[in-house]
Amino acid sequence: MRVGIIGNYGHNNNGDEAILAGLIHQLTASGFVEKENIIVFSNAPSNTKARHGVASHPLLYKEGNTAKSALKTVRESRKVMKQLDLVIVGGGGLLMDMYKRDAPLYSVLGLTAKASGCRVAVHGVGAGPITTKMGRFFIKRLIQAASSVAVRDEKSRRLLREIGISKDIHVIYDPAFSVPAGVAHQPSGRIRKVGVTAVPYFSSQYWPQADPAKYEAYLNGMAGSLDDLIERKELTITFFSTKYPEDVEVTKDIAARMNHQQHIEILDENLGPEQIVETAAAQDLVIGTRLHSLILSVNAETPIIGITYHKKVRDFMEEINKPEYAVAVDDLSQLVPAFEKAGSEWEELQVEISTRSNDLKENAAEGMNLLQRKGQN
Repeated sequence: MRVGIIGNYGHNNNGDEAILAGLIHQLTASGFVEKENIIVFSNAPSNTKARHGVASHPLLYKEGNTAKSALKTVRESRKVMKQLDLVIVGGGGLLMDMYKRDAPLYSVLGLTAKASGCRVAVHGVGAGPITTKMGRFFIKRLIQAASSVAVRDEKSRRLLREIGISKDIHVIYDPAFSVPAGVAHQPSGRIRKVGVTAVPYFSSQYWPQADPAKYEAYLNGMAGSLDDLIERKELTITFFSTKYPEDVEVTKDIAARMNHQQHIEILDENLGPEQIVETAAAQDLVIGTRLHSLILSVNAETPIIGITYHKKVRDFMEEINKPEYAVAVDDLSQLVPAFEKAGSEWEELQVEISTRSNDLKENAAEGMNLLQRKGQN
């Protein structure tokens, strides 16, 4: 069995790299495929090969204009795909049209795999937003080409139904839950150590459409709430990131606005998925914005508060049955009440997150059974 994996890999976004690490672990630990028979279509093949120890091929070729780039991408990818048995499109939030390239790129690559004689699986993905006719067109074509479709949450399944997809859609949860966790959160008597991740929300250096006023309000809201928590609860704060270096820069901007800088630490490092799990496990609680900082914290059995800068964060908090611990990014004054609630039910919350973590790991691993069953049909 030779398997290709297509996704948004090679960008030093350790959320995406956690997905890939979990997927590779699932494939190899199950005995479904040998590691040397995996090839990843990546934005930076040398980066992916070094990080994950697998063969890698460019996801996209750039040849001056869109048409020439598309033709070369299809031609070069087809050469590789003709040697593969299965191509997995996933995981991650690939089924969306917020970024212009995503829906056409992943759809065309999936259809190229199908035309090359491969079985195609859309696996462990998130769906949405899908708001354009072009996005719906390409996403529906990709789904139609797949022998199996598995999304990472119930809302993604509902959205695909809403755009007219009627074939079976399974919910397996995110492959990042399969990242090996060498250590787990140890229950504590109260919350003392808090990990924080931040995203450059509306930053001019990062956001698709920057808004300096919104970015400044976000920085001040985070800084004020964290200062308030330090004063009330005598906490230590550890900032860490899942996308390097962009997220480190925003944490520095937040820290610069805080009064209690002696109680904070910034990990200015490009942490790999396993290191993020270890970092989260060392905290009593994680306040996270990036989805995969929350997923990897739950992987580590660490309680979380999610800052909902994107619908996928709220969706995840609902999936783990903790919507009351979702704080809107434009109302960060609610961070303190959410923290107070966590403290008031701390012993119970730790047990619940540990139980949910184990359930999600089992469910994520079930995705391999789906791939194997479809391969036998």
